[in-house]
Amino acid sequence: MIKTGGENVASREVEEALYRLDGVAEVAVFGVDHPRWVEAVTAVVVPKDGSELTAGDVLAHARDVLAPYKRPKYVVVADALPKNPSGKILKRQLREEHARIADGDDG
Repeated sequence: MIKTGGENVASREVEEALYRLDGVAEVAVFGVDHPRWVEAVTAVVVPKDGSELTAGDVLAHARDVLAPYKRPKYVVVADALPKNPSGKILKRQLREEHARIADGDDG
C-alpha cells in the first residue's frame, strides 16, 4: 500500500491499469519518499521487445484510466526488473534504487 497525499493507493491496482497499455511487458509500482506527498507513486516499466514505449506514453495512459492521486508521479523505463530466483519482482530493491527520484521536487 502506498500512502500519498492522505490517500491509500494499492500498487497492484495501478500495475493492472498500466498492463493494459499496449507495449508494456512488465511493470512494478511502489512508493518513494516525497517531501510533500509523504510517498509518491512510482512505476518502473519494461517495454515489450520492439516497442518504443516512453515514460510520456505511460503517463498519458495513466491520465486516461486512473484517478489523479493514483497516477504515477514518476515513470522509469527499464530493460528488466530485478527478481529473486523464483521470479518474484524485488520491489524493495527498486525502492532503494529510485529512492532519490523525488529529491528537489515539492510538487
